[in-house]
Amino acid sequence: MHKPTTEAELRASDADRDRISDILRDALAEGRLSAEEHSERLDHVYAAKTLGELEPLVRDLPATREGGPRPLAPLADPSSPVVAENLVAVFGGAARKGRWLVGRRTNAFACFGGVEIDLTEAVFQHQQIVIHATAIFGGVEVRVPENVTLRGSGTGIFGGFEVRTYEAPDPNAPVVIVTGTAIFGGVEAKAKRGKRLKEWINKRLDG
Repeated sequence: MHKPTTEAELRASDADRDRISDILRDALAEGRLSAEEHSERLDHVYAAKTLGELEPLVRDLPATREGGPRPLAPLADPSSPVVAENLVAVFGGAARKGRWLVGRRTNAFACFGGVEIDLTEAVFQHQQIVIHATAIFGGVEVRVPENVTLRGSGTGIFGGFEVRTYEAPDPNAPVVIVTGTAIFGGVEAKAKRGKRLKEWINKRLDG
């Protein structure tokens, strides 16, 4: 007899992971998590495959106590899905740079080509931005302003995956998270010195 799938065994969506990461971000801002704890849990969030893997990451935080939103409840409004921007380079190049409005999620795919994502002059509209990069015999390069937080984790298979993590002094600064895989290729993400994000929607960063 086929055993019914439990809610915890359901596959996690991008919206599910984003909801949990929002809870962790609030916990960091409130001082409930240290920067190190937040970074460690965030790595697990974007590595999680099921809802059951996400729930323990926020079980000890107020947002998941009785009366608050539960992580295993429906986490996304189907009428307002997270829309990802896709950058694809196959035997060629693709780039996003200059002044542009950054979405919450960007997917970059390079196969025998290169993708450049430069956020140093971009307009930020979200507190947290996720870039998922896949490089196969190609390269993906990500550059961020030096006054935003940069985190990430990925896998290099006969290739290199490097994220030069950086914690911005301002705990409320935007966070850019880079994840993905490099196979016979390379993914590199780092801050661009001398470039600072001055303004993002509804908030100004001083300095």
